[in-house]
Amino acid sequence: MMIQKSFENRSEGSLYVVPTPIGNLEDITYRALSILKSVSVIAAEDTRNTIKLLNHFEISTPLISYHEHNKLGREDQLLERLANGESIALVSDAGMPAISDPGYEIVKAATEQNLSVIVLPGANAALCALVGSGLPNKEFLFYGFLPRKQKEKEEELERLGRYKATLLFYESPYRVKDTLKAIQKQLGNRNIAIARELTKRFEEYVRGTTEELIEWASQHDPRGEFCIVVEGNSIEQQEEVEIWWSDLEIPAHVDHYINEEGLASKDAIKQVAKDRELPKREVYQAYHIE
Repeated sequence: MMIQKSFENRSEGSLYVVPTPIGNLEDITYRALSILKSVSVIAAEDTRNTIKLLNHFEISTPLISYHEHNKLGREDQLLERLANGESIALVSDAGMPAISDPGYEIVKAATEQNLSVIVLPGANAALCALVGSGLPNKEFLFYGFLPRKQKEKEEELERLGRYKATLLFYESPYRVKDTLKAIQKQLGNRNIAIARELTKRFEEYVRGTTEELIEWASQHDPRGEFCIVVEGNSIEQQEEVEIWWSDLEIPAHVDHYINEEGLASKDAIKQVAKDRELPKREVYQAYHIE
């Protein structure tokens, strides 16, 4: 067990996780600016982007790159500096580091060495989109970017579609149309909202059903980074998903996928196991014993 008292005197430095604006530079906090000025070095996802922010606020703190492709090599170097008493600010290009951005590994490594990790509050696109969507926000599940490959994307959506929580996704403008179609295929025509270019001049929310948003996307050239907010699975939807097979024995359930859906027996058994949340071996045995 480790207990961190963030602001007691320590011989080691602190790793500050500093959110940066997701568009509008006025969204940075006074505290974030103070930390960026006072630390020994800023570890940035892309130094070319961060230098623009620093120049705007006349901050001259040295930069070091820390991104997806060099994070493991940088880790020991950053940890050594922390252990020697230097404080480091970790920033991503926009928003909260470690949330669909680099940062998790260095935070984990620092905590394992009982080094102080101090997280500042700040801008986050997913929460802005959730609040602005008008969809329920009492319970929500943030996923980030869905897999790029269509099959893997649909498998993840099928799994996530069982949750009652509102679902939050990030998506690029190049894949948003395909992702909306995959959401409709796997989750049905739910209420949905997309938010793009949050806090920027061309900020836009589009709210409606999945079908309506697919139609909207087909008539526009989506630009900017997107947040997709999807209504969770209602009780009625859950009952609808389960009711068609709830009265079937396992063999009849498997036969349905073979005869009606055209699946091979191996794939049908796999799907029945997923439907019933049973081990594949148990379904296999029940089907072949019959």
